[in-house]
Amino acid sequence: MAMDTIAKNKLRSALTVLGIVIGVMTVIAISSVVRGLNSRIQEQVAEFGTNVVWVYRFDVFQFGRPSTELLTRKELSLDDAEALRDLPHVSAAAAGVRYVNPMFGAGLYSVKYKGRKVSNTILEGDSAQWKEVYDLGLKEGRFFTPEEDERRANVITLGHDTAEELFGEESALGKELNIEGELYTVIGVADKRKSGLGGGKNPEDNMIWFPLHTFKKIHPELKDHWISVKADSHESVEAVKDEIRETLRRRRHVKFNQPDNFAIFTPDSLSELWNQLTGGIFIFMFAVSSVGLMVGGVGVMNIMLVSVTERTREIGVRKAIGATKRNILFQFTLEAITLCAIGGFIGIVIGGIITWSIRAAFASLPATMSVYWTVAAFSVSCSIGLVFGIYPAWKAANLDPIEALRYE
Repeated sequence: MAMDTIAKNKLRSALTVLGIVIGVMTVIAISSVVRGLNSRIQEQVAEFGTNVVWVYRFDVFQFGRPSTELLTRKELSLDDAEALRDLPHVSAAAAGVRYVNPMFGAGLYSVKYKGRKVSNTILEGDSAQWKEVYDLGLKEGRFFTPEEDERRANVITLGHDTAEELFGEESALGKELNIEGELYTVIGVADKRKSGLGGGKNPEDNMIWFPLHTFKKIHPELKDHWISVKADSHESVEAVKDEIRETLRRRRHVKFNQPDNFAIFTPDSLSELWNQLTGGIFIFMFAVSSVGLMVGGVGVMNIMLVSVTERTREIGVRKAIGATKRNILFQFTLEAITLCAIGGFIGIVIGGIITWSIRAAFASLPATMSVYWTVAAFSVSCSIGLVFGIYPAWKAANLDPIEALRYE
């Protein structure tokens, strides 16, 4: 009877559940996109490694304008990295500096080779243990050695995209590049990394690695070292953080009652930052979907009240032949729930189409429907029918059968 009533008033039913459809569709679409982004973030974090600890003079994963105290802190040095290398649970430690746009972290340099050019290249000087900290995979060649770093050898390792743009299918090994007036011999090419959040090429693939002391010959002004430490296991990461804190506080002469004048963080900090950002997205999602669901609920109540008025004589007949209040209450409540369930199902289908379209249009964004949010959205849509349909059903159940039979 509920389906028959809905089918007889197709347009009215469609307009009634429109709010429900929009609300459920929004939940499905946004949760699918966020799920896809979460998956990409986890891939990025996994690429850094689960036992890597970073040290810098302030926390780069915090929002807000840095204070004067942060900006005037003493930079970390190569000596600090070498001191951390000797800690009990540390298997490798490296220091590095980058030549990038400080505002956006993008490369600034353009490299040329025989008429070919690659722009926005990141120039980075690292100590030789950098490869051990990050387990850098190499497409060909090798990374520079500590000896080459000490004697300031003019050797470089290229990022995957940098080598591809400059040399194509030709091997880059042994080629010489003119960088800021000096010739550097290519000794290695890194493997391709996972693409970034925005899709397309990863900026980290457009990079040139120099031995740290070699790099300081062309950029002696860069003194703000980023230290990367690799713990011997994931379980010892917290112990390593404590050892790093104790060592650096002693080396930087921080008094016992003063806070750290440096920051220690791990790839998990990136996940925490992302969770803060997605928290705002979910608040927006709930706000939009709640408005749609509330509008849909009010529409359902309004239409059900109209339906009760239209079917007053039918209710009187049913009561006259033995229908109880419970029968009438159940009938009209079920109609309201059925109406909202249909709206929820349509919203899920449209949300699934949007998710599929996003995956097709943006291959780098693996938008994936969540079973949890799909079930939750459908359950909420049915609950809306129950909440907003109970009053019209109660009104129908309490009609006087004599008055209902006389109703024209």
